Amino acid sequence: MKILDRGVVERAKARGLDALVYAPHFTRLERIVERAERYSDDELVVIPAREVFTGTWRQRRHVLALDLTDPVPDFIGLEAAFDEFARQDAVVLVPHPDFLTVSLDPSDVRRYRDAIHAVEVYNPKHWPRHNRAALALARSTDLPAFGSSYAHLPSTVGEVWTAFPDVEPTAEAVVEALRTGAPRTVEHRTGAAHRWRCTAEFLHLGYENSVKKFDRVVLQGTEPTHPAQSAYGGRFAVEGL
Repeated sequence: MKILDRGVVERAKARGLDALVYAPHFTRLERIVERAERYSDDELVVIPAREVFTGTWRQRRHVLALDLTDPVPDFIGLEAAFDEFARQDAVVLVPHPDFLTVSLDPSDVRRYRDAIHAVEVYNPKHWPRHNRAALALARSTDLPAFGSSYAHLPSTVGEVWTAFPDVEPTAEAVVEALRTGAPRTVEHRTGAAHRWRCTAEFLHLGYENSVKKFDRVVLQGTEPTHPAQSAYGGRFAVEGL
């Protein structure tokens, strides 16, 4: 999920989900953890995560990390991000591989294969050919698969999910299942409504990649997750600078 509120939680429950992974863009880890805790209850656990935006605007790569103990900023190099994930023994997932200009490509996945725990093979923003290519990549690298709604819009919640048989619906158990490559199936809804919701998520990319956001995020460097922010103590260098 990129969004989280009471409506999202109620929709997730209505669609039979036991757990959500909450990883909004450009949000500090401590805020994500606090919000995840606020919306977790006995029926649904919300697991905090960070989708780190590595590299420059033109050469960005998104990497999803769970079980982080320390904050990791955006706009650092891909190698630096993987080094930090390894230091923290984080669970590392590849969202929307080889998709447009925002993803790890096959060569990246092969380079960091031993540090990656799963590859996303179904994402609502994908066209069918992207899902087929992602599944082929997971198989060719012998990496486990996962799927997610990747919801930026409330209507997408519960459109795609990863089912783990015999795994307790707790944050610890889900993270461990991802870490150890536990058996799972990737499932999704079908039909015209599903296709419409997937199209809506794809069209949302236009908003995400607007000129306004380019100016605010890259040129001004004002995002809370920019390496220059005091929260990171000057430990990380901005990629390309």
